[in-house]
Amino acid sequence: MTIIKPHAILNLNLLVNGKLVYREMNKSMEMPAVTDEQSRTTRQKVLKTLLVRQHCTINELAETVEINPISVRHHINRLEAEGLVTSFEEKHGVGRPRRLYHLTERGREQFPTRYLRLASRLLSQLKDQLPSGMLNQLFSDMARDIASDYESNLDQLSLEERLDLIKQLLSQEGFSVDWQKQGNEYFIQEINCPYFHLSQSYPEVCSVDQTLISTLLNLPTEKIHCVLNGDATCTYVVSEIEKESKYAR
Repeated sequence: MTIIKPHAILNLNLLVNGKLVYREMNKSMEMPAVTDEQSRTTRQKVLKTLLVRQHCTINELAETVEINPISVRHHINRLEAEGLVTSFEEKHGVGRPRRLYHLTERGREQFPTRYLRLASRLLSQLKDQLPSGMLNQLFSDMARDIASDYESNLDQLSLEERLDLIKQLLSQEGFSVDWQKQGNEYFIQEINCPYFHLSQSYPEVCSVDQTLISTLLNLPTEKIHCVLNGDATCTYVVSEIEKESKYAR
């Protein structure tokens, strides 16, 4: 017959109780399950932040939405998969470029506004009352007016510096723009267009960015891709041959 000493029973009880306490502590330390509704609310906050701030890094979103960057990246991946958010890389000084996230046109549609309706009605009235081609001329004149604010400094800029200026100006207008050199040509790519919905009914709106680009470069600019034709981006091309004749140093 095995005799269990009192202190052994006490130790056994402590061990058993210790396991129970440990389990209870583990249970209390578990992260609460995130519901689908909570996830949707967080993603909505991310979308609203991008609507207000236009472009944000993961860390900037995490700070604003008040969740950790890993969670933000998870939500961003979901929003990108749904076609509501996209991104591009931006060089900023020395080191690796940073990735900026912004709303797509579909993302902007999540926040209805009456500005689009007002602008559409105004353009409809103008198109009905103005002579043929005049609406296109108005948009072209608007772009030239924007470019005129910078003409005094253009002589000091190289072609690539002018391309950076164009990228900056169009970004201020709500475009996401990038450019790159391929062989003897420069390609200017508009990743998203703030005038997309208007341009579907009034393609004359496209005169704004194309005229602005041509005017600031002082070069003929050819549009080779357009979202209105089903392309992923609007893309313009400038020949380096033209650059050499204009900007020979």
